[in-house]
Amino acid sequence: MAVTSVKSQGTRVGFYSLACPRAEFIVRSTVESHFRSDPAVSPGLLRMHFHDCFVQGCDASILVDGPNTEKTTGPNLALRGYEVIDDAKSKLEAACPGVDIPLELHLASSSGTDYTTLLRRTGNGADPSINPAFLPQPRALCPQNGDGTRRVGLDTGSPNRFDSSFFTNLRNGRGILESDQKLWTDASTRTFVERFIGLTGLLTFNVEFGKSMVKMSNTEVKTGNQGEIRKVCSAVS
Repeated sequence: MAVTSVKSQGTRVGFYSLACPRAEFIVRSTVESHFRSDPAVSPGLLRMHFHDCFVQGCDASILVDGPNTEKTTGPNLALRGYEVIDDAKSKLEAACPGVDIPLELHLASSSGTDYTTLLRRTGNGADPSINPAFLPQPRALCPQNGDGTRRVGLDTGSPNRFDSSFFTNLRNGRGILESDQKLWTDASTRTFVERFIGLTGLLTFNVEFGKSMVKMSNTEVKTGNQGEIRKVCSAVS
């Protein structure tokens, strides 16, 4: 089968506008479809992308199956969203056979529409700035000597929407994690929280988050003849 080569120019919107015009639409609609049935898919993809990029760059090596692979290491065992990648990849292959498309970068950019940040937490410690009236709620979710594998939403205001509610919670002393609440109590970070919730200056969280994701997504990206584009994301060609 002939393969259509696409000269790499890094990551940018519309890169496949000629070789596969519907590529970005296919990926986005696939992510949105999975999100409607399971909102936790989006943060799962973002977390997977983060884990992939910080080990030898954004090369989708996290997707490879087999013993002694990145996927089988301790920090990556709880990653999720592989089924979304497989679904999107199969649809891309059907729509644009033979076109090399590094899928994970597109999935990561599409998954930022809505998400709930989930994190494991153990222990019963509390920052003094946390609202005393709020403390019974996180303590009930994460009792001392409780189940350390339980997942707890960090945004109690709008868990299934991508917005700045998380930062408003910090101002009101409703941070789930002590490390999160310190973003409000520490003078070096409080300014950013205030700007995200509109108290001082103007700093749109969605825009800034997008910028940070784009910056991370370009970490040691394979270009030109570097690396390979896999027909099956979980197997080396």
